[in-house]
Amino acid sequence: MADSAASVEIVEGCRLPVLRKNQENEDEWPLAEILSVKDIPGRKLYYVHYIDFNKRLDEWVSPDRLDVKKLQFPKKEAKTPTKNGLSGSRPGSPEREGVRADGQAGSVPGRSASQPGESFSVRPSQVATRKSLDLNLQSATAPSRGKTLPTPKRKAESASLATLASPATPVPSLPDSAEASAYPAGRHGNAFNNKGRDDHDPLSLLTTNGTARRLIPSQPGRKRKANCGGGDEDSQDSSDGVPTAPRMTGSLVSDRSHDDIVTRMKNIDCIELGRHRLKPWYFSPYPQELTALPILYLCEFCLKYLKSLKCLQRHLTKCNLRHPPGNEIYRKGTISFFEIDGRKNKTYSQNLCLLAKCFLDHKTLYYDTDPFLFYVMTEYDAKGFHIVGYFSKEKESTEDYNVACILTLPPYQRRGYGKLLIEFSYELSKVEGKTGTPEKPLSDLGLLSYRSYWSQTILEILMELKPDNGERPQITINEISELTSVKKEDVISTLQYLNLINYYKGQYILTLSEDIVEGHERAMHKRHLRIDPKCLHFTPKDWSKRGKW
Repeated sequence: MADSAASVEIVEGCRLPVLRKNQENEDEWPLAEILSVKDIPGRKLYYVHYIDFNKRLDEWVSPDRLDVKKLQFPKKEAKTPTKNGLSGSRPGSPEREGVRADGQAGSVPGRSASQPGESFSVRPSQVATRKSLDLNLQSATAPSRGKTLPTPKRKAESASLATLASPATPVPSLPDSAEASAYPAGRHGNAFNNKGRDDHDPLSLLTTNGTARRLIPSQPGRKRKANCGGGDEDSQDSSDGVPTAPRMTGSLVSDRSHDDIVTRMKNIDCIELGRHRLKPWYFSPYPQELTALPILYLCEFCLKYLKSLKCLQRHLTKCNLRHPPGNEIYRKGTISFFEIDGRKNKTYSQNLCLLAKCFLDHKTLYYDTDPFLFYVMTEYDAKGFHIVGYFSKEKESTEDYNVACILTLPPYQRRGYGKLLIEFSYELSKVEGKTGTPEKPLSDLGLLSYRSYWSQTILEILMELKPDNGERPQITINEISELTSVKKEDVISTLQYLNLINYYKGQYILTLSEDIVEGHERAMHKRHLRIDPKCLHFTPKDWSKRGKW
């Protein structure tokens, strides 16, 4: 097909089938969009995005992989009205608006949910053929402790986010009347029978604050700090483009409606970090002069980026770090966690954000890292403490977010480190005496990891309940939330996701079938890495006092 591609002019925005290998190493021809074309000596290369595939699969392809017989040319520029009444134009490709630019994690459909104050009682099943645990959800509500105060909702930074990342799981309230149905809608099967993801989910996901940056338009009323790094300027400052003050809080959800071709394409070919070479998945705003290099070298201790191996070797003779800067607040075996203040260790935090953006696509990277804390997980050997993954969190969160951004580096994925990072974030919440939840939206892999962690944690609590004086043991959603530090809305959505809530003889009950119990036991048997609270040395600070910043 190379001759056909040469005879037909293929331009940016065209769509056509492109040959690629699937997971079974079989040939397939998914529809792809041409994002860029470049000439190299002797031939052309095309950068393609596979429609309805995750952006991490985007790649440069040669003309012989293009099926030009089914070529679709981009639509002509359409005139669009602007706010000031002047006409504007924006080129579009066929069905551009209806296509996802990233892997979209499925969200739980809306279902009726239990009231936080309602209690559960556990009883053995009366059906002889089904050995299961029945958790009887009594309709009598708990006292005022079961009521939750409404939390203010943030402004969505982009209406297009709904098609690009998993939204927060909807948690509607369950009616008080006994006749109301509590069956979760449209959920079948056992979550623990899904193989491949639940045991060791690759947490290259979780996307949230403190990691990545993309240019977005100025917004009135929000002031931002000057761009501290090289490259393009931050466009969310004051209206005249002059930065006036740092942004102290707020979501880092990226405004996907302002993507351009540059940020939609991977700009780094390869990163060498210690003994690993990493292939980036997404765009990251490293300095322009480094993007043409075949390999970008990073110091694995301070994360400084260098253009050559010789520069790295010279840097290592002067770099005294053998672990991330900050305080080591946890150590057990070879696993350690370091707490890093985004204000005190600004350069390291910015370098960490640049690295993380290579593997995260749903968040924006801000250089004003002051409002964030970074918790870096490392593995220790004779050479030092090697970064495995990290998560960031806001020093002050008005919506009880205990994770802003979370990432396990690709060489360490599918080994249980993702769940360990999640478990550590909830251990911090327990010490703080709060319940927490990750900032939404979650990426596809992030949603899988969190659902798996929530399921295992909640089932662990339910299966440890013992009868009390011959009576069925009871537990409320509030008590589950207090024991685990998982926010009540996440507890309810997890019970719905597992399809545990049923309506029986005028009461809401939770039924743990044999499949659920056996699946949970298998998953816990494979989960070797756990956080030991005795090894955690952490004192929470009151960040509402600005003097501590």
